Amino acid sequence: METLRDHWNTTTPNDLGVRASSPTGSERRKLSFNPVGSWTPNIAHEEPVAAFEVSKIKRIAQVAVACVYCLFAAGVVFGYAAIKPVLIEQGVYADRCTPKEIEQGVWVCYEQELRLNLMFTVAAVSTNVCALPVGTILDRYGPKVAGIIGCFLLAIGSALLAFAWDARESVDLWIPGYFFLALGGPFIFISSFQLSNTFPKHSGTILALLTGAFDTSSAVFLVYRLIFQATDSAFNTKRFFLIYLAVPALILVAQIFLMPSNSYKTVGELVQQAEEPLADSDSDQDITNEERALLRQERRESVVSEITELLGTKGAEQQQAQQQQVEATSGVWGVLHGRPAFKQIMTPWFILIALFTIIQMTRINYFVATIRTQYSYLVGPEKAENINAFFDVALPLGGVVAVPFIGLVLDHTSTVFTLSLLVTIATAIGVLGVIPNTASAYANIILFVIYRPLYYTAVSDYSAKVFGFATFGKVYGLIICLAGLFNFSAQGLDALTHHAFHNNPIPVNIILLSTAFAVGVLLVGYVWYQSRSIEREGLEEEAEEAREVLMPGADVSNTMREHGHQTYGTA
Repeated sequence: METLRDHWNTTTPNDLGVRASSPTGSERRKLSFNPVGSWTPNIAHEEPVAAFEVSKIKRIAQVAVACVYCLFAAGVVFGYAAIKPVLIEQGVYADRCTPKEIEQGVWVCYEQELRLNLMFTVAAVSTNVCALPVGTILDRYGPKVAGIIGCFLLAIGSALLAFAWDARESVDLWIPGYFFLALGGPFIFISSFQLSNTFPKHSGTILALLTGAFDTSSAVFLVYRLIFQATDSAFNTKRFFLIYLAVPALILVAQIFLMPSNSYKTVGELVQQAEEPLADSDSDQDITNEERALLRQERRESVVSEITELLGTKGAEQQQAQQQQVEATSGVWGVLHGRPAFKQIMTPWFILIALFTIIQMTRINYFVATIRTQYSYLVGPEKAENINAFFDVALPLGGVVAVPFIGLVLDHTSTVFTLSLLVTIATAIGVLGVIPNTASAYANIILFVIYRPLYYTAVSDYSAKVFGFATFGKVYGLIICLAGLFNFSAQGLDALTHHAFHNNPIPVNIILLSTAFAVGVLLVGYVWYQSRSIEREGLEEEAEEAREVLMPGADVSNTMREHGHQTYGTA
């Protein structure tokens, strides 16, 4: 088997550039299924550092600490369904209820829920929209600065939420506090992705750990709610968020004293480093040319040895063959690669996936914000409370369980199949969501927590395969940004449910289901038709380029006679 050392000795820089532009499945899905998307910009503010230049123990510590603080901070706001009952229990926004609603003893009144849901809507929008500024800061200042900014944002959010109840008479701090808490997550999370290059042989595992930590972080509020209930409401939000201030403080200490200022070099950059000639040091100036050349060769061999140990000895040709198989399986790989971003977003490829993402993200976040209210109407308040509790546990676990299966689906099935699977599961969720019984409710939640990570990852994978990596940040960032902004429509859906349908969630869910199904069918149909066209064009090109090959024993002179049968004796 060809080793990386052999490969470097026979590969040109141009070859390296081509191969570096086609990452593996795990590299393509660096942000997999979080709501920020899968955009991980190249950090080019300073020269990246090679992992072998940092001690192994320190790199292990960096990855471990990053996983821990992502667990406590990356996506904590998406545990909203768990903390919402706590806020209602404490009477947050209860002053917005009418005397009649108070007299009836409703669990949550309309204006109160509308305001509470606005908290989550603002948070969901901000996490998506802020992906673009996070990328810019990463580009210019590096992961440490981005991580420190995230610490301060988390601290501001925690402080505002801690004192929101005390200040309720004069100013509303709940929404700004949750907003800053939501902003801090992407800064912490996205700046951690470059740590996957600390151990390139295990980059997929590291990314899976970081992503799993993001999903599991929604359980932070679940743990708090359990403590709140166990202490008979004594452990209120002020105490919790004052203690939570320790999280950004500890992350700040880690950023200053442990985390790297510059990103680690990618596999492609390491290979290029092995190809580049080493510059002479000052100590080499007083020696002969022969001695200088010998020193350069020794240093080069040392660097190649370090990089080989870091990357492993898996054959480069084998890696390339695996990547080509993934590309061929997708059926749409490279269809818009190389085109300007503006021309890409004017095509049905972009418009349909953007519409699909907008509808699905709205459905997902609307369900997270209103699950207990919906099932209170469908199956009754007591059963709805149990369903909400099950959802709080299932949501963080769903992403962790789904990680290995998502990679298999995206790398070993066509894009048409993946999109069809998304539409099928989304339709099933919509149907189960309008059936008023507990069995359907639990089945709906199980499908939902599996679908959510698959959906986010599949959209990013589609964007990489169709639009390419050169415009990935712009195109995918725009998709997520638009979807985030449209999440404000959740307020309109709330109003429609309460006013027009008298708290019955079924009509709104049917509207969302029908719209998502129609757009999904259009998307799948368009991609299927285009993939068939691409396949036909590929076969036609192969046929045109195929050369005539003589059959064994054929007479060359006979086959070339000018009698109108020049193809005799050929195949």
